[in-house]
Parts: sequence; structure tokens; C-alpha cells
Amino acid sequence: MNQQLLEKIDAHFEEMVAIRRHLHMHPELSFQEQETANYIMQYYQKLGVPVEPNVSGYGLIARIKGNKPGKRIALRADFDALPIQDEKDVPYKSTVAGVMHACGHDGHTATLLIIGKLLWEMRDDLVGEYVLIHQHAEEADPGGAIGMVQAGALNGVDAIFGTHLSSNHPTGMIGYRVGPLMAAVDSFELKIQGKGGHGAHPHQTKDAIVIGSQLVMNLQQLVARRVAPTESAVLTVGSFVASNADNIIADTAYLNGTIRTFDKEVRETMEREFKRVVHGTEIAQDCTIELDYRRGYPAIVNHEKETCFVRDIAQDICDVVEIPATMGGEDFAYYLEEKPGTFFFTGAAPTEYAPHHHPKFDIDEKGMLVAAKVMLNAALEYQYVK
Repeated sequence: MNQQLLEKIDAHFEEMVAIRRHLHMHPELSFQEQETANYIMQYYQKLGVPVEPNVSGYGLIARIKGNKPGKRIALRADFDALPIQDEKDVPYKSTVAGVMHACGHDGHTATLLIIGKLLWEMRDDLVGEYVLIHQHAEEADPGGAIGMVQAGALNGVDAIFGTHLSSNHPTGMIGYRVGPLMAAVDSFELKIQGKGGHGAHPHQTKDAIVIGSQLVMNLQQLVARRVAPTESAVLTVGSFVASNADNIIADTAYLNGTIRTFDKEVRETMEREFKRVVHGTEIAQDCTIELDYRRGYPAIVNHEKETCFVRDIAQDICDVVEIPATMGGEDFAYYLEEKPGTFFFTGAAPTEYAPHHHPKFDIDEKGMLVAAKVMLNAALEYQYVK
């Protein structure tokens, strides 16, 4: 049965590519994906698959029940794009100025739609139920996943599986990892209010640039001196703005950045110590600092049982590689906080490589075949896992 299933997936490759390229040509930004959601809904409706639209926004959930009782398995794909101008020279280049699928979500959606089509065709012989989660707004905080979870997407689900097509890994492989795979993503914005003045009279001022510089250097010590060497954390100041004439001492400076962690206790430590350093700087420099500290997606922590299960399933389909954790973030983490499951990378490196979120990003579309085969087989075989 599995071999026949693999052949069926191969037979749908051209359709999968056509879906992916249509979506690639018509991208929509996070929380604005109305036409993409309509496309997904119409695809399922033509098949006759029950689909629930407008789940916490533009999210959709398709449900396929087999004739035999069993577990309820969820599969997830995201479908939002990014505010990037597509610079590829390909026939399926984005037709929307300043917006493109620069992360592979179009491929995720095409993969899950074909999986849904095959499950629907097999429904008379299926065991259990399959919940196909098409999620909006993965790229923009607070993300679409948390809302879909709150709306009941995982009600009664026994396990959930997801994958991310990756231009960083070769086609024909998946990359798995037990435990932390992707980081929790927090962000901050700071406004330093000093006292400006003439550059010739610094003693009459409170220089926001000097204060900001001290703050940046002190914040860099948090990872080195507040986080154990056996743990991981990243603190990056991404922007430092205080624009003035060359003879003016800055009255105000603005900083923003990101903090990435895997461990919940380390995350708590970084937030607490970050706020302590900011408050201490206010006192030491006799200034005012407004802080907006925002918690974003939690860390993706893969469950051991489900991760090892997918690893074993995939060994008959493709190369399987244990990969290191990455400080990138993904809101699939919210699903894994609620239910057992795993998230893995599927290699899809194109001939002309470009990283994710790059104007020339693309994928080897054959990677979708690997993703579909591993995801579908994992969903079907997990019915028999005790």
C-alpha cells in the first residue's frame, strides 16, 4: 500500500508544481491572505472535502474521516508571503510589487493540498481522522498559529506533524532533531530620552548616543555573564537611530532588536536581566528610557517519540540527517506546546542558491515530493503507534 501511495504522490507532481507556482505568482502578506484562503477553500470544495474557513482570521481547516475508528492526526502548512520584491527571472515570478513567497510557504500549501486530495480519495479505506491545518500569518507576530489553537484546531488531536521546505538543505533529505529545534523569539524597542544641546558644550547635556552606546555594550554582557555556557541565547541590537547635525548632541535615540533562546528559564533570565540593565542605565545616566519588550513565538521543542517515529518512517523514503538547532523562529511551536508532534526540515535547495527571505529565493520543487511522502506516510502509520 505504501509503495502505491508513493507512486500516487509522484503522479501528482505536476499538479503540485502548478499549485505552488500559482501561489508564488499571487502572494499575500500576513493577515491579508484573503485570495489565498479562497483558493485553498475552493480547491477542497471542488473535491467535496469539508473545510472550515475563517478560523481566527484567514486560517482554514479541512477534515477527512476514514471509515474505521482511529486517531485524529493533524498536518499543518502555512501560506503567507513576505514584503520583499521578487528579483528572480522565472515565468512564475511574483506579480505583486514588493511581495513574494521568499520562504517556501507556497510549497507547503501545495504539498498539503495534494496530501488532502489523496486522503480524500482513500477515505473509504482510511483509519482515523485527518485534520489539515492551513495557517495564515506565520511571518508576522503574533502569528496565526496561536489563534487557530485557541479556536480549537487541535481539539481531540492525538499528534501533529509539520515541515519546512529548506533551500539550505539538499533535495532528497529531511533534517530532524529531538528536543529544541528552533528558538523562542522576543523583541524590544527602546526610546532613550536625554537632553540635547550644542556639541561644543557637552557638560550641559545628557547625550542619548553615549547613553545608548553604553546600553548596547552592557546588554551584550547578558549572554556572556548571565547565561550558563552550556545554554544558548542571542541578543542582537538591529537598529540604533539618533540623527542630528554634526554639531548637535542627541536629545533622543531609538534602539530595537531581538532576543533568541531555547530554554524557558533562560528566556525568563534574559527578560529579567534586560529590564534590570535598562533600569540601571536610567538611574546611572539620569535619563528616561521607554521600553517595549514583546514576547513572540516560543521555542519549537520536538517530542521524542514522534520525532523518532518520523525519522524511522522517512528512512525508507529519503536521506535522514540529524541537524543542529537553529536560532530562527516558527510559530508551529504553539501546536507543540499543546499536542505531541514534531517539526522537521525538508531539503529543497535549488540550482541557484539564495537564503530564505532573500529577493532571489526559490526552491527545488522536487523537495515537495519528499515532504508529501514523509508527511502522508507519517500520518497514516501513526495510527498504529502505541
